[in-house]
Amino acid sequence: MGKANFVAERRDLYAPSPKEFTSVVVPAFRYLMIDGHGDPNTSPDYAAAVQALYALSYAAKFASKVQLDRDYSVLPLEGLWWAETPEAFIARDKDAWSWTMMIRQPVELTSELWIAVRNKAARKDLPALSHVRLETFDEGLSVQIMHIGSYDAEGPTIARMHGWIAANGYLERGVHHEVYLGDPRRAAPERLRTILRQPISPR
Repeated sequence: MGKANFVAERRDLYAPSPKEFTSVVVPAFRYLMIDGHGDPNTSPDYAAAVQALYALSYAAKFASKVQLDRDYSVLPLEGLWWAETPEAFIARDKDAWSWTMMIRQPVELTSELWIAVRNKAARKDLPALSHVRLETFDEGLSVQIMHIGSYDAEGPTIARMHGWIAANGYLERGVHHEVYLGDPRRAAPERLRTILRQPISPR
């Protein structure tokens, strides 16, 4: 069996236009998730969280390939972001931000397989391992756009998104969601691709 590519299978979720806002219904998916607080650029907790998510996601992929003969490409890192006050988020006061980092998992990662993967990973030096959970996230109706450029340049696009939501008769719900398709370690900031997504509901 060939390697499954879940991103390519759902281009409506992972390849939105960089020019226009589009609405999409995001189905319930299972994710490895971990919560934290603080500046992602400087927080050791953030670095440990991302390290644990990737280590566990690749361990789950390997277990699926060996035990189930089902191989797939690991999905991109995603983040839910919020702050106690909107001003802290708009002003990019990152020390005041809270986050949930997560990586989507295929249905093959059952609760039983997840426990086995987690127990095996416990042998490694992963300080955040005990904080990672497997959970279903049902986002539903959302608006999204592809942001091309640095993370710190997202502000104007996010502001336009809020305007689009109000102008089209929707209300915001939930928290700001980002999907990271680019690797900041390899791509120049102006070439990074990030999906910006906001859950909405009819007014």
